[in-house]
Amino acid sequence: MRQIVLDTETTGLYAKNGDRIVEIGCVELVDRKPTGRRLHKYLNPEREVPIEAQRIHGLTDEFLADKPKFREVAAELADFIRESELVIHNAAFDMEFLDVEFGRLGDAGMESARRLCAGIVDTLKMARDMRPGKRNSLDALCGEYAVDNSNRQFHGALLDAQLLAEVYLAMTRGQESLVMDIDEPIEPVVQFVAGSRPVLRVIRAMTDELAEHTRVLQEVDKESKGKCLWLAAAG
Repeated sequence: MRQIVLDTETTGLYAKNGDRIVEIGCVELVDRKPTGRRLHKYLNPEREVPIEAQRIHGLTDEFLADKPKFREVAAELADFIRESELVIHNAAFDMEFLDVEFGRLGDAGMESARRLCAGIVDTLKMARDMRPGKRNSLDALCGEYAVDNSNRQFHGALLDAQLLAEVYLAMTRGQESLVMDIDEPIEPVVQFVAGSRPVLRVIRAMTDELAEHTRVLQEVDKESKGKCLWLAAAG
């Protein structure tokens, strides 16, 4: 399985209103392992970069002036992401920018980003499902999963893609165990002779333990805005 963890930096928030990509960072995973392959491009957006955007990613008009334009790297980018699953934080944002940029190429024979890739994983949506009611920015997730982001002074497409790759692997760490290795020996099933099964020992929760359990469930219910399944089942 080939996945590309991808991030972009832009001149603003609205691709369809003329904002452009100024940086693209891609990190390759194969079978959930980083391969060391990556694609990193700074881009001349062919327009001024607003000061608000510069404060976020630190990329100035002067720095980007001699960088290639998107159309000059489009074929290389398309080859890098083709038929892979894209892993993106807030995928709708980056995919809209990529589709608009590819669309500007007109009759150059280039497909849209959505048609190039085999699928899209939105880690923001995944995090919101896993951590309802909590902050799920990349920085927040780095803190949650002990990913070192101390070098993140500005947003940077390649750095953020590398951090997101670590976060994504941590968020989905149990998934690889769902696939059984057919070469692994199968442990024998333990069987009990009739009447030989040991007596199960039942340990009842103490009153203070039950109270603490209820308190934790109430906190979960508050954080999830009333979606705590345990409380609903108990009620």
